This record gives sequence, C-alpha cells and structure tokens, in this order.
Amino acid sequence: MRTKISGLRLFCQDEARIGQKGRTCHIWWKRGERPPGLVDQRYANAYIYAAVEPGTDNAFALILAEANSIGMQAFLDAFPSTIAPDEHVALVLDRAGWHSGKSLRVPTSITLVPLPPYTPELNPVERVWLYLKQRFLSLRLLNDYQAIVAAASKGWKRLRRDTGRLTSLTSYPWIMRVKSQF
Repeated sequence: MRTKISGLRLFCQDEARIGQKGRTCHIWWKRGERPPGLVDQRYANAYIYAAVEPGTDNAFALILAEANSIGMQAFLDAFPSTIAPDEHVALVLDRAGWHSGKSLRVPTSITLVPLPPYTPELNPVERVWLYLKQRFLSLRLLNDYQAIVAAASKGWKRLRRDTGRLTSLTSYPWIMRVKSQF
C-alpha cells in the first residue's frame, strides 16, 4: 500500500574520488618560488557518494570503494532512510553509466532526474567537492585505503559542522527559483 505524499523535495547527487593521487590546491606564496606541498604518486582511492538538498544544510553521504552500479545501489538503498515516509525526492544527477543501469532498483520514494549531457556545472554538488578537497583533503599523504576513508569521513564531518556552508555552496539562483515552485 502506497502512502500519500505530503511533500516533494529536491536533492542533487554526485560522486567524488578521494585518493592518494589527490588534487593539489592553490595557495598564496612568494613569486618565483615553488610553494611547499606533498604530492602522492600512489593510486589507492575511495568514492564519496553524496546527496545535498540545495539551499539547506541537509545532506547524506556514503564512502564506498568503487563508483559503479553496486555502489549506486547501496547509496539508493540507504538514502531513503533520511527522508520521511510521506515525502518524495527528485534526485538530480549526472548521466554516469551506473546512474541508469538496468539492474538499478530505484526506491518508490525517489525519482531520478538526469541533467543534460556534459553539464557538470549545473550540479551544485560539484562545488561541494571543490570546497571539501581544497579545505580538508589536499596536500596530504594517505597511507592506504583505511586512511583515505578516515580522511574523507573526517573532512565530510567537518564540512557538515560548518553551519551554513552547504547552503552557501549549493544555493544556485535557478535552483532556488525551481524549489520555490514546489
């Protein structure tokens, strides 16, 4: 028996690779001199799957070993526990192959809304990844997979504790106009 839907919510979803071969960030330094920094040449990594409700600090994330349909299914299985039974979520995501696999079982409380091809700039979660990597995960050496997961988890928790940060990163004007029509 299906429950009556009392509210529609908009979330944006994406994945980010966090690993030993990380991305360095920009820092201020003296002209003509190379700034100090650590760069790892190893290849272990993990992926953060996250869904963020634009214009709010509501977010959900899982850290998994791979970005594939199995990981996406694990995310889709865990995410509905964060929404009320009488709510429905429009989940905006990119067109990665594992987002639309035939074996993917999407819960009835979620509708997947794919973005147009080649438009990552429309997904506000991309800005969350840039902030997370620059502030908490760059210029670090991580020994193994467990260290990567621990660093990603600690970075995500610090981001979530920073009240208003997710709101400021995800409040695209066009998204706020769309949300106001719900």
